[in-house]
Amino acid sequence: MLIYFKRKIKQYIYPKCRKLKIGDFAKISYSQCGEDLIVKFIFDCLGIEKPSYIDIGAHDPEYLNNTNIFYLNGSRGINIEPDPCCYKRIQDKRNLDVNLNIGVSDIVGEMDFYSISPSTLNTFSKSEADKYAAIGHPITSVKKIEVNTLPKIIHKYCNNHFPDFLSLDIEGMDEIILKSINYDENFPVVICVETISFSENGNGIKNRTIIEFLESKGYLVYADTYINTIFVKKDKWIRP
Repeated sequence: MLIYFKRKIKQYIYPKCRKLKIGDFAKISYSQCGEDLIVKFIFDCLGIEKPSYIDIGAHDPEYLNNTNIFYLNGSRGINIEPDPCCYKRIQDKRNLDVNLNIGVSDIVGEMDFYSISPSTLNTFSKSEADKYAAIGHPITSVKKIEVNTLPKIIHKYCNNHFPDFLSLDIEGMDEIILKSINYDENFPVVICVETISFSENGNGIKNRTIIEFLESKGYLVYADTYINTIFVKKDKWIRP
């Protein structure tokens, strides 16, 4: 009887297993926690096949990147990265996008840019840099980097039309950037922003201020991956 079952397994089960490929079901994510797949699902539901995007604090063209999935599908947008080394990688891999080696703030000019180890923690915020240094992530350099405001960047590179998707991760400066947007006239459909403070032991504090601010501007929380929160404009998502 045992031999009979073994023969049946080889005859019927094995061939089907060989035909079944993981790729038939798998979806590739480049984000930290699958945020790009969630955002893509939102745009698919809205019928926006190739959403435009602006990625502020892009850091890397592929690793932990929320917009690469759209780039590979033919979308185009803007990547902003103040770190010269990170910027070069982005320029090499995403040369069909607009890539800017600057920072974004509420002023036009220059600001001190703190390079941290690891570089994912780089920041324009001295207080954030000091926090990282205090827990063992040293400041490796401080340099002056050009900064511009988000409205001016949108005006210059997007003909004053806000891209469909805003991905935002600039340690300690996210709230400043979000408050610079005119949500009555020119705004993104979807926003993905980091809403948890950095922690190495799981004790990060959720930034309720950002969540409540965007809700007050007509966004709803579509998903939260603990690290990042994904918002969609309520009147775009909830249709009569």
